[in-house]
Amino acid sequence: MPRLTKIYTKKGDTGDTSLAGGQRVPKESLRIGAYGTVDELNSQIGVALAFGLCDRLTAVLPIIQNELFNLGSDLAFLEEDKQKYELPEIGAVQVERLENLIDELNEIVGRLENFILPGGTLGAAQLHVARTVCRRAERDVITLSREESVGAFVIPYLNRLSDALFVMSRFENKQAGQPETLWDSRM
Repeated sequence: MPRLTKIYTKKGDTGDTSLAGGQRVPKESLRIGAYGTVDELNSQIGVALAFGLCDRLTAVLPIIQNELFNLGSDLAFLEEDKQKYELPEIGAVQVERLENLIDELNEIVGRLENFILPGGTLGAAQLHVARTVCRRAERDVITLSREESVGAFVIPYLNRLSDALFVMSRFENKQAGQPETLWDSRM
C-alpha cells in the first residue's frame, strides 16, 4: 500500500509529472489525460453514492471504484514497466462481472423501448453523468492506445462500465419508483 507522507512535491510546477515507473512526461500527455479522466469518473461515482442509492448499487459501486483505481494504476505504468512490479490488473474476470451485473439489472428494468433522457432521482442523474465521463475515459484510452500500448482489458472494461452505469441509472429510478422520461423526437 503506498504511503503518502507529503502531498505536495513541487515537481509538477514546470508542467511535467512522473508516471508510476518514474518517467517524466508533460501533464498534457495522452496517458496522463486518460488516467485523469478515469480518476474523474471515480469521483463522479463517489458523488452518486453520496446522493444515496439503493442497496444493490451501494454494494457494487465501491467494488467498481476500487477496480477503477486498479485501472488507473494500469494506465499509470508503461506496459514494459508492468513486469517489474506486482500490480493489480483489470482482466477478463472484471469485464465478465460487469456483463453479469448488466444482465442482472437489465432483467429487472426490462427492455428499452425508446431512448430515455438522463434524469430521475439525484443518484440516477449522477450515474448518467458518470456514464458520460466513462465514455470520455474510453475515448481517451482509445486515443492513447493508438500511440502507446495499454492493458488488454482496459478498453473493454470501460466499454462495459459505461453500459453498466446506464443500466444502473435505470435500476435506481425503478427502485425509487421514478418513471423514465422518454425522448420525444418530435419536439
